[in-house]
Amino acid sequence: MSILMRAPEECASWEWELNEFASPGLDSALMTAAQISELLCQHHLLDPNALEWMWAVYGFGGVGVITKLPVTGKLDEVELAQRIEQSRPSGFPDAKVGAITISGRGAWFDAEGEQRHEADLVTLTVSPDEHHLSAEVAVFHDIWGYFNFKGVPHPEIQRRNAPRLAAALRALESLLGATARPGDPTYFGCAEGYGIEMPDMIDGLGPDLTDRL
Repeated sequence: MSILMRAPEECASWEWELNEFASPGLDSALMTAAQISELLCQHHLLDPNALEWMWAVYGFGGVGVITKLPVTGKLDEVELAQRIEQSRPSGFPDAKVGAITISGRGAWFDAEGEQRHEADLVTLTVSPDEHHLSAEVAVFHDIWGYFNFKGVPHPEIQRRNAPRLAAALRALESLLGATARPGDPTYFGCAEGYGIEMPDMIDGLGPDLTDRL
C-alpha cells in the first residue's frame, strides 16, 4: 500500500533532444527506452512493468485508442517492436505510435532509512516521431524536495533520496551525450539542476499544495 501522495502533474522533469544520439523513429525510441530504463533500474528508480501509448493517424490525430503493454525484466527493443506492431488497432491500419511512457516501481527511503517501494516513482517517456527523437524523465512525489506537499520541511527524506536521483540524471547525461533541459514548471514544482527548485518560504514553511492532490 502506498504511503506517499502523488501529484497529478510533475514535480520536476528533465528532457533530452536526441537526434544526435540516434536516428528518429520507433526502433530508435525503443532502443533509447531500453538503455535509459536499464540505467534507471541500476539506480533502483524504475523497474519497468508497463509501456503505454496512444495511437494516431497522420492528418487526423489521435484515434481514441490507448494501448498498455505489460513487460517484465529488461526491455528487449526487438521483441517490443513486434508486440507493438501486433497491437495496432485493426480499424486503423495506418495508425502510428505516439509518445511511449514506461512505468514501474522504484525504491525510496523514509526518514528512518527504511527502504520502501512505490509505483511510478520515476517515469520515462520517449518519442517515436519519425523526425524527432527525444526522452523525458519525470518525478511526481515530494521526497525529492526539501518540503513535503503540505509545506512542512522533511530534510532527512530529501537527503536520503535526492542525491540518488541526481546521480541517475548525471549518469543519463553521460549515457546520452547530451545535457538535460528542465521541463516546464507545474503547480507542484520545477527542475533546477539535478533536483527540484527550492520554493519561497514563509515562516520556515513551503507552499501547501494539497489543495490539488
